[in-house]
Amino acid sequence: MSSYQIRVFGDPVLKQRAKDVTDVDGALVRVVNTMVETMYDASGVGLAAPQVGVQKRMFTYDVGDGAEVLINPEIVETEGEWAYEEGCLSIPGFHYEIVRPKLVTITGVDIDGREVVIQGDELLGRVFLHELDHLDGVLMLDRLDPDERKRALRELRDVDLNAASRERLDDVRQL
Repeated sequence: MSSYQIRVFGDPVLKQRAKDVTDVDGALVRVVNTMVETMYDASGVGLAAPQVGVQKRMFTYDVGDGAEVLINPEIVETEGEWAYEEGCLSIPGFHYEIVRPKLVTITGVDIDGREVVIQGDELLGRVFLHELDHLDGVLMLDRLDPDERKRALRELRDVDLNAASRERLDDVRQL
């Protein structure tokens, strides 16, 4: 199986709201499996479908308990606050402190078409919120305060993110 190419900052697909998944079938399972492989190849903990050019409301994730997928996710409840240096596979090499809720309850559908309710705190909750942002066309840069966002955009203007993404993959493959 081969991996997808991860779309990087500047690609218009990353700013579009993804469409609901209407059918959980064999074709969707193949997309999910390739997304999981892509996420692992990039050493990520989460990957939203729009990041690989698939305009569907779903994401894969693995924070150490094995790969999972969440389809048509919705936030039910959030609680607390937690600041953390967040990175993104679509903005390789850049990390920004983002404040998000500490505890997140989310609903969605699993790969078998069953409704699930999951509660995630700290990293898992952050992954849920980060990937859900991607499904809504929101990047972590949009979560920065205006001055920090201007600085980040100035830094990004002079970087070839496609090359940075390829470099990161080459480094990972050498390990």
